[in-house]
Amino acid sequence: MNKIFSSHVMPFRALIDACWKEKYTAARFTRDLIAGITVGIIAIPLAMALAIGSGVAPQYGLYTAAVAGIVIALTGGSRFSVSGPTAAFVVILYPVSQQFGLAGLLVATLLSGIFLILMGLARFGRLIEYIPVSVTLGFTSGIGITIGTMQIKDFLGLQMAHVP
Repeated sequence: MNKIFSSHVMPFRALIDACWKEKYTAARFTRDLIAGITVGIIAIPLAMALAIGSGVAPQYGLYTAAVAGIVIALTGGSRFSVSGPTAAFVVILYPVSQQFGLAGLLVATLLSGIFLILMGLARFGRLIEYIPVSVTLGFTSGIGITIGTMQIKDFLGLQMAHVP
């Protein structure tokens, strides 16, 4: 258990060791700070737009961007990837928010987090290499088409009784 805990949940020691070994300087801190501000400038309006697309008020996107930004900064593990809000979940979250409200979103978020942690501890991430590229492209295209069709009513200023 200690090995799992130290390798998955406690990346802070590795971060401190890496900074110590690589001689983390003020110039590198300045570059990291500028990168963080840039990501924040992009993430805030994106999070607000995704909140609206998910069927909740934009301030919930702001809350999510702030909390997620702190959590990602403390637990993120790669200098080569940018973590932030993603549009893929709008398709899933919109019906949940419409049917169950904010309580449903909270439950869905907690369950998703638990499942993701369990799958990470079980090392399920390595199974992604067995999913064909065509499946990934089809999934991504389907999400784009679904989000686009969900926004047609707002783009054209139409009133709909419900979203099919």
